[in-house]
Amino acid sequence: MPDTWYVTFELQKRGLLTGRRRNPRTTRRFATEAEARSFARVKLEEGLVVFAGTINPQFPKQLVTSSEIPAWVESDPTEKVPLKR
Repeated sequence: MPDTWYVTFELQKRGLLTGRRRNPRTTRRFATEAEARSFARVKLEEGLVVFAGTINPQFPKQLVTSSEIPAWVESDPTEKVPLKR
């Protein structure tokens, strides 16, 4: 099964370069929305800024913004949460 979801999160700032403007991010890919939700929940609990969405050419395209992540990770995976397009 190909990966259809991604979760992007900002890495925690460490060391002497914490004053820099750049916020490094990393992305993980997942085969299912449930796996992506679970991973996003863990990163959100760590206090990180998290985004998620579907990978092209998945249709319909879904994007979960950082402000929508808390509701998305707590919702029932079978329930469709209205997301911005």
